[in-house]
Amino acid sequence: MNKEKTNVADVDRSFYDFRYADDSWKVKSGLTPEIVAQISEEKHDPDWMREFRLKSLEIFERTEMPDWGPSIEGLDMDNIVTYVRPNAERMNTRWEDVPTDIKDTFRRLGIPQAEREGLAGVGAQYDSELVYHNIRKEVAELGVVYTDIESALHGEYGDMIREHFMKLVPPTDHKFAALHGAVWSGGSFVYVPPHVKVEIPLQSYFRLNAPGAGQFEHTLIIVDEGADLHFIEGCSAPKYNVANLHAGCVELFVGRNARLRYSTIENWSKNMYNLNTKRAKVEEGGRIEWVSGSFGSHVSYLYPMSVLDGEGARSEFTGVTFAGAGQNLDTGCKVLHNAPNTSSYVNTRSISKDGGASTFRSAVVITPRAKGSKAAVSCQSLMIDDISRSDTIPAMDVRTSEANVGHEARIGRISDDAVFYLMSRGISEEEARALIVSGFAENVSKELPLEYAVEMNNLIRIEMKGAIG
Repeated sequence: MNKEKTNVADVDRSFYDFRYADDSWKVKSGLTPEIVAQISEEKHDPDWMREFRLKSLEIFERTEMPDWGPSIEGLDMDNIVTYVRPNAERMNTRWEDVPTDIKDTFRRLGIPQAEREGLAGVGAQYDSELVYHNIRKEVAELGVVYTDIESALHGEYGDMIREHFMKLVPPTDHKFAALHGAVWSGGSFVYVPPHVKVEIPLQSYFRLNAPGAGQFEHTLIIVDEGADLHFIEGCSAPKYNVANLHAGCVELFVGRNARLRYSTIENWSKNMYNLNTKRAKVEEGGRIEWVSGSFGSHVSYLYPMSVLDGEGARSEFTGVTFAGAGQNLDTGCKVLHNAPNTSSYVNTRSISKDGGASTFRSAVVITPRAKGSKAAVSCQSLMIDDISRSDTIPAMDVRTSEANVGHEARIGRISDDAVFYLMSRGISEEEARALIVSGFAENVSKELPLEYAVEMNNLIRIEMKGAIG
């Protein structure tokens, strides 16, 4: 067998690279009190939110840049536009009322086709604004609230927003949480009443169209006692030769004996700095399930966190990361066990090729209160070639002897013997390698919503195409 390395072609993200003329209204690039005040005025913020934004800006200015992950020296906030209002008059609940170019963008991405094919509700954000939001009548009749967060803030749910907004992820958490608090715009609000089970998923999709801009949506979900919800989040952007920034925030409140599954597929272009923050608080007997696919961006810092705050609370995290040329993806998760008999399971796969770097970073903390708790972490990494890099950095802080904690990590390359075996059965080398990678990621992809699992497997096949040298 020819053991020369395969020249693996870069992933073809041309499907996402279509764009339209940027005729949106923007604030000036950079970050000043005047710009933050201008955004607040645009959003018609109540006084408390305006003050919150300005205080967050102060925290941002005095907080150091992160020093634990990949370099983000190429990100210059002086060149980032923090608010872009698309050419749409308002958030629409009728698809027909969305402007034609924006409507065509989401139509090409499968929105609202996905809504017609079986989602309970769909939200679509374009640059800094929600341009479409809708929920099925039969789901709304159950008392489920699914709307853009700004309508909720200005309407009957204003007090609920104020009670929960950036309480799990305060602006003091890190520099980009503070940035988010200052310039956030758009995002979804979901409330599921007690004991209501939403049988089909809700979905939000985020599209960043403007070059040199940032997207800072805020997602706030409250699943009340005994309720059940699956929420899907997708995002993409066309590629530009200037840096773009995504620094959204997700806050999830899972009530007593409630369940929330939060599925994300991030397929940003390779000029994107993805510095997103996600956190869930889980009460007694509740359950949070994270399903995460990270395939895009130039640099990612992404560590969803579960705070298990009630006895018997559970967390499961399933993730896959694919880092190609020009990508340094630092992903993982955090779990805080803060009550007795809590449990968590982390299961990840990372794939790197063509010089890409993938780092799995986890932190499991078991406090003295968390007697009888269990935690298990399993992370596996696959390198396609000898110029790629994969690292695992697990941290475990166990403060009680009455806990059961385990960790398993494996890093390796594609076996030439396995490739040879498949080729001896009439399969091309290219397809053999794609099959091995797909099989490696299978136990993660099977957890993804069907359309995203198909997309992931298509991406893997595209990644593995190339000339045999």
